Amino acid sequence: MRKVTINRKTKETDISLTISLDGKGVSNIDTGCGFFDHMLDLFSRHARFDLDVKCNGDINVDYHHTVEDVGIVLGQAIKQALGDMKGIIRYGSTTLPMDESLILTAIDISGRSYLRYELPVRAVKIGDFPVELVEEFFLALVRHAGLTLHIVKLAGTNSHHVIEGTFKSFARSLKQAVKIDSEFANEIPSTKGVL
Repeated sequence: MRKVTINRKTKETDISLTISLDGKGVSNIDTGCGFFDHMLDLFSRHARFDLDVKCNGDINVDYHHTVEDVGIVLGQAIKQALGDMKGIIRYGSTTLPMDESLILTAIDISGRSYLRYELPVRAVKIGDFPVELVEEFFLALVRHAGLTLHIVKLAGTNSHHVIEGTFKSFARSLKQAVKIDSEFANEIPSTKGVL
């Protein structure tokens, strides 16, 4: 089972996170930010990862530390759960429609962190959630998971749809990339022999 639990405590956040890459999409999320909880729940369900996240953060200041630190821990957990990466497909991409929005995500589990983020949205906030924190979340995640991730909005005017479509598309792309290819289950998918 590719399952990992990470606990991380700083002066700004106290996070406990468990992920199973071979789960059923069951989640239990509590970060103190309703919109972010909703996005992480969607991520879990569409990736079919079991995900438990409990974060006590300084949300009396704002949501920045909570969102960024959850991204850090989630990235660390994904990397640890993948282990030596033998047998993974490595690549995944999804073009996902959500009403008027259309979001493309493409992933390479390369060990090289890179984020292309082309996701213009109209809103500054969705509810009380600052939209700029979506980029901070993905930056933290790719840095600590060692992912190359491209996120591109192809269409969309409703900010909620665009962000929700992004989390769903990312989840489905990552689900593809971490899947074990039975034909190459004992091979690392790189000519270098390591990822």
